[in-house]
Amino acid sequence: MRKEIILATLGLRAGYGGKPVLQGLEIEVREGEIVAVIGRNGVGKSTLMKSLVGLVPAMSGSIVYRGETIELLPAYKRARLGIGYVPQGRDVFPRLTVGENIAVGAAIKGDISEERRRRVTEAFPILAERWNQRAGTMSGGQQQQLAIGRVLIADPRLILLDEPSEGIQPNIVQDIARIMIELNRKTGVSIVFVEQNLDMIRAMAQRCYVMDKGRIVASLDNDALNDRDEMRRHLAV
Repeated sequence: MRKEIILATLGLRAGYGGKPVLQGLEIEVREGEIVAVIGRNGVGKSTLMKSLVGLVPAMSGSIVYRGETIELLPAYKRARLGIGYVPQGRDVFPRLTVGENIAVGAAIKGDISEERRRRVTEAFPILAERWNQRAGTMSGGQQQQLAIGRVLIADPRLILLDEPSEGIQPNIVQDIARIMIELNRKTGVSIVFVEQNLDMIRAMAQRCYVMDKGRIVASLDNDALNDRDEMRRHLAV
């Protein structure tokens, strides 16, 4: 039995200063799926993520989340509906401690419950070790784990990850991919991620969309993900 669609875009146009970057883009993601969005630099992948979460307004078209149109909702209301967003470059609060960063993520649910804190620190043990350390003094890989943890604390149903491997050493990239797969398996959370790292795409994605010039130009299944030559062609800068 096919699972329900958790997220879909219909003819989505969005961009900056009245100029659309997304040109009638259409995707759909089902409950519990892990879907990658790939393509060359500058084709609109990050704009897609920002438009889904409400940081770039839709000019036309629809974003449907769990059966409701959300393109007119502000970002904080989308977060309350269960959409978590980890931006490119992580964007942790550098002067706040790990615990304080996590508390910011928990704010939409109220206080941090012990159960939710345990779930986050079990996924990312480094966060428990560094709970009272300022986030700005941590490595890139540790900050990425914190950025994901800050989203996880609010129990999202959909996580949007923008270039999670950027600036991170390969062994930490593998850890993050493994942890996200495990979270997906345990909780059924759906994941959409933008990525250039071929190993991370192949490790995490169940299928992927290829973007070019603000549109989806191909949809690749699991077999295509294992064809390195085809994947490199789609990722070529």
